Amino acid sequence: MTNRPFFKNYGKHILIWICISTAIGVALKFGIDKNVVVFGTLVVGVFTQAFAGLAALMGAVPLIGPFVVKIFAIPFFWILNAMGYFIGAVAIKKGYRSEFTKSRVLTLALLIGIVIGYIIGHLVPMR
Repeated sequence: MTNRPFFKNYGKHILIWICISTAIGVALKFGIDKNVVVFGTLVVGVFTQAFAGLAALMGAVPLIGPFVVKIFAIPFFWILNAMGYFIGAVAIKKGYRSEFTKSRVLTLALLIGIVIGYIIGHLVPMR
């Protein structure tokens, strides 16, 4: 953990979320379709790493923060795994057995890579 002040660490993410919240409020006030607002929020959130910043802000709250982050992160793995099983069932029924095997290996490699990245990210000290 660094000894930098709170706003030096999280100021950029707070500003991004204030801008996103304001844009959502203005878009809904002007009657823009909710699906367009959600899509725009997802695109901006992914490209500005706002979701990672929000997770870091929530994780910074003592005692309950890390648990809240885990509550949101663990279902992501479940959803990826469930999608793989459903797609696999359809693929096997249609005769794509070898392609299905390759896709499951790739999904497993992705999940292992995410876990290894998470572990390394917590082992390497921040400057």
